[in-house]
Amino acid sequence: MNGDSNVPFYKELGNASLKATNVPVVAFSVGEEELRGIDTKPLVGNLAAWNYFMSLKNPENTKFKAMFADWVKKNNLPGGEKRVTNDPMEATFVGMHMRKQAVEKAKSTDVDKVHIAMMGQKFSAPSGFTLEMDGNHHLHKPVMIGEVCADGQFNVVWRTKTTVRAQPWSPYIPGDDKKPDTVSSTSTPLGSLPAA
Repeated sequence: MNGDSNVPFYKELGNASLKATNVPVVAFSVGEEELRGIDTKPLVGNLAAWNYFMSLKNPENTKFKAMFADWVKKNNLPGGEKRVTNDPMEATFVGMHMRKQAVEKAKSTDVDKVHIAMMGQKFSAPSGFTLEMDGNHHLHKPVMIGEVCADGQFNVVWRTKTTVRAQPWSPYIPGDDKKPDTVSSTSTPLGSLPAA
C-alpha cells in the first residue's frame, strides 16, 4: 500500500480492534500526515521506516518545524496548528537547499553545470544528520524506525548511527555489478537526453 490507501487500512485496523500486540504492522509510506486525520490510539506500537520524523529533537529540526508553523500561520492554511512536517517535506527541503548550493557552486542555472555541481553537496538536515550527495546522485541518508504514539507522532525506537550510502544498482540483477557507480563530468549531459 502507498499514499492515501494507508488511511482506510489503518482505520480498519482500529475498527477491528487489531493492535500492534496482535498484528504488528511495519509501514514504509505512513507518516505524520497520513495519521493526522485518524484516531491513532488503536495504532500505538505499529512501526514506520523513514529517514525523518517530526518528533526528532535537534536544533535543525526545531528551526524546520518553526519555519513550517510560521508559513502555515502566515498563509492561514486549514488545520493550522494541527499541520505536521514529514519525511517527504524534509526531503524536498533538503533537495531545494542542495540545488541552491549547486547553482551557487556552478555560478549558473544551466542544467548540465548544476548536474555536475550537485555531486558532493552537503546539508545539515532536520533529521539531525549532515546529508551528502554522492557521485552517483544518490543521497546518503539515515534510516529510522518509529513507533506510532497516541498523539499521531512517532517515537524513534531505532536509527542508524550514521547516514547510509545508497546502493544504486541491485546486487541481484545480473550485469548490474558492471554498471558505473558514479556520474562523471563526461557522462551524457541532461540537456542532450532525448525527449520523452
